[in-house]
Amino acid sequence: MPVAIVTHTGPHESRREPTEVQPVTMIARDLASARSLQPHSHDCAQLTLALEGVIRLNALDSSWIVPPQRAIWTAPNVEHSLTVIETARLRPVYVASSFDPFPGEPCKVLTVSPLLRELVMALEQEDPEVPSHRSQLIGNLILDELPKLATRPIRVPMPRDKRLRSLCDSLLAEPGSPQTLEQWAHSVGASERTLARLFEKELGMSFGQWRQQARLAHAAPLIASGMPLAQVADALGYASQSAFTAMFRKTFGVPPTEFFARQD
Repeated sequence: MPVAIVTHTGPHESRREPTEVQPVTMIARDLASARSLQPHSHDCAQLTLALEGVIRLNALDSSWIVPPQRAIWTAPNVEHSLTVIETARLRPVYVASSFDPFPGEPCKVLTVSPLLRELVMALEQEDPEVPSHRSQLIGNLILDELPKLATRPIRVPMPRDKRLRSLCDSLLAEPGSPQTLEQWAHSVGASERTLARLFEKELGMSFGQWRQQARLAHAAPLIASGMPLAQVADALGYASQSAFTAMFRKTFGVPPTEFFARQD
């Protein structure tokens, strides 16, 4: 079961489509911070992960912050876009549509196990033009490993209303912003009352609850990188480490260090 890898860092990367004979392919892309990939889809499934750096993936009116410890499985024909938050060694893996480890789930957040990480790194060493027995073994192991990797995501729902979307995109870019809903209303051209109604109608939560979800999503890569909780709290707009930890415990039932230890 050969695995093809295409490495290209130009603006129009090409790749081999996975087939029944070669069901796993990959392209290595090193993308600078703030680089974006516009909405697109594939006939095959995709596993999006970065060996280094942090990315944000949008799909199905949701947004996920993806550090190196996480990956997102996207089913065939699911439209998605990507923004690079921190310069990333992006390693998307493409899988033939006949392989479906998560039936009925268009997107799935996965833990990147040490084995999966090593397998992806090993793929980069193989010549895509000369399939080998080694590449066959690596591909088989990747396919075997994927169903074992599901984890609890911190999902941030995204709205469709353009005014509310502008607000949410701005907060995801700067989660520590202290601006109130009234202040955001002036920025996006809608009244505070209208925005509050849209949060409840489109996202099923208040502005404060949504901002909390966005901040929690950003906390994941910061904590995973080893940043002290006091600095995480400050970066995300909390008055103190204890305030951040109290909010986190109220939401998940455990402090952040314990939560992320469980996930990895």
